[in-house]
Amino acid sequence: MALFLQELLLPQPLSFPGLALAAALLLAVLCLRSRRTRRPGEPPLIKGWLPYLGEALKLQKDPLGFMKTLQKQHGDTFTVLLGGKYITFILDPFQYQLVMKSHKLSFRVFTNKLLKKAFSIEKLANNDDMNDDLHGCYHLLRGTALDILTENMMQNLKQVFELQLLKTKTWNTAYLLTFCSSVIFEVTFTTIYGQSLAGNRRKFITELRDDFLKFDDKFPYLISDIPIELLGNVKSIRKKLIKLLTSEHLVKTQGWSEVVQMRQDILEKYYTLEDFEIGAHHLGFLWASVTNTIPTMFWAMYYLLQHPEAMAVLRDEIDHLLQSTGQKKGSGFPIQLTREQLDSLVYLESTVLEVLRLCSFSSIIRFVQEDLTLHSETQDYCLRKGDLVAIFPPAIHYDPEVFEAPEEFRFDRFVEDGKKKTAFFKSGKKLKYYLLPFGFGASKCPGRFLAIVEVKQLLVILLTYFDLEIIDDKPMEANYSRLLFGIQHPASDVLFRYKVKS
Repeated sequence: MALFLQELLLPQPLSFPGLALAAALLLAVLCLRSRRTRRPGEPPLIKGWLPYLGEALKLQKDPLGFMKTLQKQHGDTFTVLLGGKYITFILDPFQYQLVMKSHKLSFRVFTNKLLKKAFSIEKLANNDDMNDDLHGCYHLLRGTALDILTENMMQNLKQVFELQLLKTKTWNTAYLLTFCSSVIFEVTFTTIYGQSLAGNRRKFITELRDDFLKFDDKFPYLISDIPIELLGNVKSIRKKLIKLLTSEHLVKTQGWSEVVQMRQDILEKYYTLEDFEIGAHHLGFLWASVTNTIPTMFWAMYYLLQHPEAMAVLRDEIDHLLQSTGQKKGSGFPIQLTREQLDSLVYLESTVLEVLRLCSFSSIIRFVQEDLTLHSETQDYCLRKGDLVAIFPPAIHYDPEVFEAPEEFRFDRFVEDGKKKTAFFKSGKKLKYYLLPFGFGASKCPGRFLAIVEVKQLLVILLTYFDLEIIDDKPMEANYSRLLFGIQHPASDVLFRYKVKS
């Protein structure tokens, strides 16, 4: 949303007179949207002085600082104009349940609009049955089905590393984000969609990955109100990706996961087999499976490379587990860890949770379907139809009352007496919601278990078989272009080096 002005600088197909007319009409609409005044009973209203953008640029420049300033000035609930949207933020963690319980606040309306903008999925907006059927697939991302995915993912990780990296007996240098993107994309795709049967497999996965990353890079623009025609070649890239994921092309991959097979069966109920929009659904599913796992893996590796003492503890924990299960490290990848065994690595899990706490700037967003009043313990607030309501988890993730020295990376923050720590407090009261990188309630990310398993598996392999060192010893900052949507990417890449342990 905050990228609107930047987008006006992109190459555009309009002629100068056409552009001037469009800009004039757009300015008129923006000014109308910005005339809103606060009604009795509504939260404090912060519009800023820029039409349409409102306070979006301030939010993007320093998200946490900006939100804490507003909280200090206006309390825990306030409405802000951001990129043409009026969003009411609720920052009191003891009031989060108000958002989850209200039936007049819709997650589906918000996501269906997003799916249409980003992936060109049209039919979901008016088909509750298909929505419900597709939602029903998500049980295949838990339980026994997840155990199967975990095993298959480990096999795919072995294949990637045995082919590409185990030859690295001397130091090899790479960019960390590029490295994580390559491995995560290939392993995730082959785990959920299988291996390509057609032509050169390496060429197929490389081209698919490169186009996907170009598409993903433009995602913040796609979900804005900017016409896709003004976004360079992203429309053609999206079309190419969707085509590769249509039924016609997916039959050329072998080894579909249960969840993909079930989704395909459901889609064929509502579309013809040849329908192009089936590919759009698969693109959305692939994007959801990959986009946040990549930066999570990057930050996990970055923080561990910056904290050798943390890396040593994790290596020791993994070694003890391997010894207790009778597994020996040798050439190739003989180790095999179940999901339960991975979950028993409490310092590894704490590391992943700490990364999510530090780097997730996603928000839990609902669409206000009709005028309503939220009844809280301290004050009632009136909300307008058409607005958005958001919970901003970084406000609690970086609260020093909840997490001591919240800006610091502490790999053992979620460990207490050798077990997972789950008790955190604010104002003397235990928090039900203290870590929310995946949302909560019915809209909680269904792929969270698979994503965490994948990060854990990759960390286990890297820490077990490789010597790892950071080269660019520089502080890294986040790029907040994906603010309100997921794990933030780094503002720049960083060099590291690795070699197989002797």
